[in-house]
Amino acid sequence: MTHPRDILLGAKLAPVLPVCDHYSGVESRMRKSLALQAEMSQEFDACVFDVTLDCEDGAQVGGESEHAHMVTDLVLEAQAAHHKKQESSSAAPTPRVAVRVHPVDHPAFEQDIETIVGTAAAALCHLMVPKVESVADVDRAVKCMDEALAKSGVLGLLPLHVLIESAAAVHRAFEIAAHPRVQSISFGLMDFVSSHGGTIPASAMGVNAPGQAGLDQFSHPLVLRAKLEIASACHAYGKVPAHCVVTEFSDPTAMQAAATQASRALGYTRMWSIHPGQIRPILAAFAPQAAEIEHAMNIMLAAEKADWAPISFGGKLQDRASYRYFWQVLERAHQTGQPLPAEARVYFSA
Repeated sequence: MTHPRDILLGAKLAPVLPVCDHYSGVESRMRKSLALQAEMSQEFDACVFDVTLDCEDGAQVGGESEHAHMVTDLVLEAQAAHHKKQESSSAAPTPRVAVRVHPVDHPAFEQDIETIVGTAAAALCHLMVPKVESVADVDRAVKCMDEALAKSGVLGLLPLHVLIESAAAVHRAFEIAAHPRVQSISFGLMDFVSSHGGTIPASAMGVNAPGQAGLDQFSHPLVLRAKLEIASACHAYGKVPAHCVVTEFSDPTAMQAAATQASRALGYTRMWSIHPGQIRPILAAFAPQAAEIEHAMNIMLAAEKADWAPISFGGKLQDRASYRYFWQVLERAHQTGQPLPAEARVYFSA
């Protein structure tokens, strides 16, 4: 069987990642997040969101080392729990656990890398480095990661995600996205707004309710420009753009509306969650509708039958450019745990 991803060439295809990246910085919430990931993986038969354990905002000042060790223990516990499940069910989805370390210019950065990557690299899906300002920051992070990997004896490279949080970093977004080790770029909304010396109003850190006046994070020109620049840079180099947080975590309707705007209008394929109640609205917003999935599957079946040559379908021309789009619809459906036709499930069974 020829896999569509092996056929539909001609564009830089980003890695396939869960559409939701859920952050926790307190041990009790970290444990609840990991438990929820396991529950929802069983529900959807796929790992539908990453859990990122946070050292940057989670660690107390002066307690960075203790926090890093605690996070490392949790990562290893999650890995051990998965291995135990595999003994009874080989189909148990692999958990995806990441860690956000301190910025490269923080005194605890190298200590974080040595502790976490040096001990638990094999159990991590990626490492998140915040406040990246330039390619030089990426290079430093990669150097520290690779040194820790070498000392630990782990083979392979650990994916790197970076967080852009300033106007200068946004200006360099394309350079950062071009770095071969960067897998995903996230936008740091609140730091970006506060870095402008009060010239961007506080309303731009939130989401307007229906009928509410003022510039929010989807309408302020500088914030919107930054979001578009990051999304464009990621798509130019086959990287994953991850949308920022929505602080209105008690309003699932606002969360889903924001996630829909991020995915449908701004080109983001992934979004942060900071509360368990935000996970399902993100999944719903980023998921294709049932009619879209059915239409995509019908076109893919017709394309495969034609050996991927151009076809007429429903009175419209379809070729490899559109096939690529409809294949990505099926990928998004799988990422968000949507029911797939049997013909599509075989592509995701491995």
